[in-house]
Amino acid sequence: MAKIVECVPNFSEGRRPEVIDEICKAITSVEGVVLLDKEMDPDHNRAVVTFVSHPDNIVEAAFRGYQKASELIDMTAHKGEHPRMGACDVCPFIPISDISIEDTIELANKLGKRVGEELNIPVYLYEDAATSSGRKNLATIRKGEYEGIRDSIETDKSRKPDYGPSKMNLKSGSTAIGVRFPLVAFNVYLDTNKKWIADNIADAIRSIKGGYRYVKALGFEIKERNQVQISMNLVNYTKTPIFRVFETIKSEANRYGVNVTSSEVVGLVPNDALVDVSDFYLRLENFSKEQILEEKLKGAEIGGSAGDSFYDEVASSSPAPGGGSVSASAGALASALSAMVCRLTVNKKQYADVKNELSEIRDKCDQLRSELTTLIETDKEAFNNVMAAFKTKDDRQIEEANKNASLVPLTVMQKSLEVLKMAEIVANKGNENSVTDAGVAALMAIAAIEGAGYNVKINLKSLADKQFVDKLKKESNSIIKEGKEIANRVEERVESQL
Repeated sequence: MAKIVECVPNFSEGRRPEVIDEICKAITSVEGVVLLDKEMDPDHNRAVVTFVSHPDNIVEAAFRGYQKASELIDMTAHKGEHPRMGACDVCPFIPISDISIEDTIELANKLGKRVGEELNIPVYLYEDAATSSGRKNLATIRKGEYEGIRDSIETDKSRKPDYGPSKMNLKSGSTAIGVRFPLVAFNVYLDTNKKWIADNIADAIRSIKGGYRYVKALGFEIKERNQVQISMNLVNYTKTPIFRVFETIKSEANRYGVNVTSSEVVGLVPNDALVDVSDFYLRLENFSKEQILEEKLKGAEIGGSAGDSFYDEVASSSPAPGGGSVSASAGALASALSAMVCRLTVNKKQYADVKNELSEIRDKCDQLRSELTTLIETDKEAFNNVMAAFKTKDDRQIEEANKNASLVPLTVMQKSLEVLKMAEIVANKGNENSVTDAGVAALMAIAAIEGAGYNVKINLKSLADKQFVDKLKKESNSIIKEGKEIANRVEERVESQL
């Protein structure tokens, strides 16, 4: 299954749909991001947005959401029932498939650094990303809300953010960014408008008051319904399931002579959480999740795997994707391997002196991998544009299309040379147990450089602009020369360790 990360930013705006629409538009402007859900609550004056993406794109998408929220939401004028401390109040990442908690924490730190430095918003890391045990609980970080943090952040050392200034951004507030298990946002309504009853029941079930360990709960008055609500975050539905909390609320409500009228799930809910509820209330015997049709279909091997599609395209009779795309793919793999060795190094005590340097290289390699992956398709498109130009029989269009078809593989060469330079540092300073991985990264990078070089040269053959031809030949030859020198040094380094 592909790597997938979920992100669920909560924005302090629940009354202006046009604002949340603009924020969602900013988030989904990043390629590969899929918006799953958005929900607004006017009483809480809060919106919950849910989107998923490959890890390479998730930080940029979340940052664009923060950026747009900081433009459109003014915390100095914000009022609402729900506790809040910023325009984007909280932004958790949730690892969904084929990604570790550690790698997801890395994403939280990347986002925190950007939000703090580029938007001047104080950032606190929480839950699994917390830098201290005292910051794991969101409620502890958000204590005092916007006003309390605003008044104390400059003088109270315990309020010092993990990223950004130790000064409140008056318009955008502060924010919490974290990593957590998929939670269930679950609300229960009672047939009374007495908020004290909701408060008492919330106290009975929430962890901090001695209730269920994985329940966070507050009571709210929902004036438009003339009812009260118990609003909950079930932070681990496997250990404190929905049905157990619901039954407890019913029992507690009965003590006050009131009834549960309805309940609701805010945002998305994991399938397993609802399967547990069905199993409990239907009293199913010998029931298995495998009996659910959709689950069975999800696990069925229907067609080839997603990873096969590129290889199938290359192997087909179509001339594109061809050598240029394959060269870009080789560069992307070199980036991935270099980043892997960095990750196998930075958290090891014996490599503490290179942690910062290799952390930066890891981030650069991740970015280069993303760019080279995009160039796989870009090269294919450039070839198709050349074919389309030939059909027009317009010499000017053919010349321009061939120029572009030469520039794309040149870009692959340039970026692959950057990767090769990173691979050399990784081979020399990275985890010695992974030195051969760094060596393979260098081999893939030089293959990408030389392969893309072939594509530059063959596309130059039919060009009339000799100045352009000479310039690109000179640059591509220079890259190949430098690349071979680096690749030879890496080979010597690897061989010396074997």
